[in-house]
Amino acid sequence: MKSYRELREVIDHKDRGLREKVMSLKEAVGLIKDGDQIAAGGCHYSRTPMAVIWEMIRQKKKDLVYCRSITSTEGDLLLVAGATKHVITSWFSPGVTWGVSRVMRHYTEKKLAVFEEWSHMTLGLRFRAGAMGIPFIPARSMLGSDIFPRLSDIKEMPCPYTGDKLALIPALNPEVAILHTQRCDPYGNVQSEGLPFMDQDIALAANRVIVTTERIISNEQVRRSPDHTKIPFFCVDAVVEVPFGCLPHECYGEYEPDFQHMDFYVKLMMGKGPEGVKEYLDKFIFGPESWNDYLEMTGFKNILQAMVMGRRVYND
Repeated sequence: MKSYRELREVIDHKDRGLREKVMSLKEAVGLIKDGDQIAAGGCHYSRTPMAVIWEMIRQKKKDLVYCRSITSTEGDLLLVAGATKHVITSWFSPGVTWGVSRVMRHYTEKKLAVFEEWSHMTLGLRFRAGAMGIPFIPARSMLGSDIFPRLSDIKEMPCPYTGDKLALIPALNPEVAILHTQRCDPYGNVQSEGLPFMDQDIALAANRVIVTTERIISNEQVRRSPDHTKIPFFCVDAVVEVPFGCLPHECYGEYEPDFQHMDFYVKLMMGKGPEGVKEYLDKFIFGPESWNDYLEMTGFKNILQAMVMGRRVYND
């Protein structure tokens, strides 16, 4: 991975011109290089850029460092596919009701991969420091926890004003950010609904930004409601229209998780561990020819039900 100074140098010289950035999913994922540090937007099974994860695995990306505030089933897939051996996160589970990932435990306990744990707060502060262009941000977070002594990248200092001990949380500037949104124009103006998660800071901190979107809208539509633009065009490098790009996870206002498919996956993963995930990869990742073919495999009725449930937020 590049040093902080090297990453900032790349970001500072980035092309920020107003230009169309629409491309295919395959082309966008081609911007990701083996060994890159990847930060995913969303949180847990909310607004996960699953279509990008799907294509990353199909392109057999290797040695990635995967960063996310809370990692869900996509982390299992990346580990078992061999795309990553280093996950930076605050929690790793398919979901609260399903418990901790058996795959994560397998790879961590057998030292097959690095599970780098930060608190949810400090991971957000790392992206915030990266977005601000500063090398670290002071905080009290984690000072009293058993996580703090296990992190080699964290330092402490006395506050120059009060003398209190502070943790110095290092900036996180990923080489690539992968995000999903409800709407985006061809230039990369991202309009999102629901919880913002850490997406804005991730986009500002990253060297390259790939955005998948439920629909591409015109720039005129963006200009009619500029207050809805959460991430500006000058951060974004690729825009890909991928309807249902989070499934089986959810996208606020568009669809709920496909819980039937999630249940199917979790039973396979918790029952057979990595071998179960390999079965899933062979069938649902390497089997279909396109993302639409993958959606067809998951079942139209399930997708329709997820969509009906997800759009109820506009009726309540």
